[in-house]
Amino acid sequence: MSGLTEQQAKEFHEQFKTTFTAFVALAGLAHLLVAAAQPWI
Repeated sequence: MSGLTEQQAKEFHEQFKTTFTAFVALAGLAHLLVAAAQPWI
């Protein structure tokens, strides 16, 4: 369907998981820093 072989798709998925996890961690850190700097409660 995508034109990738099964091995290529698995390699892409592994890289995607790593990149996505790093992005979510960075976004979470940014949110924590904003909450610490400007607490709303």
